[in-house]
Amino acid sequence: MTLHSTILGEGQTFIFLHGFLGMSDNWKTLGTKFSENGYEVHLVDQRNHGRSFHSDEFNYEVMVEDLKDYCDEHQLNNIVLLGHSMGGKTAMLFAVEYPELVSKLIIADIAPRYYPTHHDAILKGLSALDFETLKSRGEADKVLKSYVSELGTRQFLLKNLYWIEKGKLGLRINLEVLKEQVNEVGEPLPMHTKFEKATLFLRGDRSEYISSQDEALIHSHFPKAAIVTISDAGHWLHAENPTDFYDAVSKFLD
Repeated sequence: MTLHSTILGEGQTFIFLHGFLGMSDNWKTLGTKFSENGYEVHLVDQRNHGRSFHSDEFNYEVMVEDLKDYCDEHQLNNIVLLGHSMGGKTAMLFAVEYPELVSKLIIADIAPRYYPTHHDAILKGLSALDFETLKSRGEADKVLKSYVSELGTRQFLLKNLYWIEKGKLGLRINLEVLKEQVNEVGEPLPMHTKFEKATLFLRGDRSEYISSQDEALIHSHFPKAAIVTISDAGHWLHAENPTDFYDAVSKFLD
């Protein structure tokens, strides 16, 4: 079973990995921009997300192997690898397990530490969507609003809706498995693992995902890491301040 992806442009391979409950489409605008500047961009859907396959198995080890299989199939090496949130955890583990394939690593708003589960309200809201009765995205948004007050988060979640057939909506994510295995998302990078090449950690100035206390841990795993703060941005820093995000990544790649 191979991962679904959208491939744009030509040049050095640049793989993007989305976060929990996200999909490759979240990165289309930035991916397109990089594809116009000398990169072959691969926007990848991780398992149980987007258009990729559904599986009862869900953890960082299997997601890393999915990506290794994807690289083998497409004959990819010398990769620039970028991951956001959950995708950042996959990217970190991939880089320490297959350093020979990764030339540069970019991690968006996640540290290598353990995170307690904090998606309860979102998962309850998605579970409350009754696809026997729902007829529009607007109706789905009204249901979600009772659980998730933040409009931006709801818009992000509603990207998972699609028309299975005329008049019938469904979710692209494998919601049941993601609810059962949500604890896996917070798992830390294994102790004593190291990636010795150039690495960039980006954090939103309004996000609490990477604190100053995390910096020592980041440098213990990634000795060559630079940590850059993106202004006017929370956890979805690439969507909230795409200009500064793009500039910071471009500067690092140059």
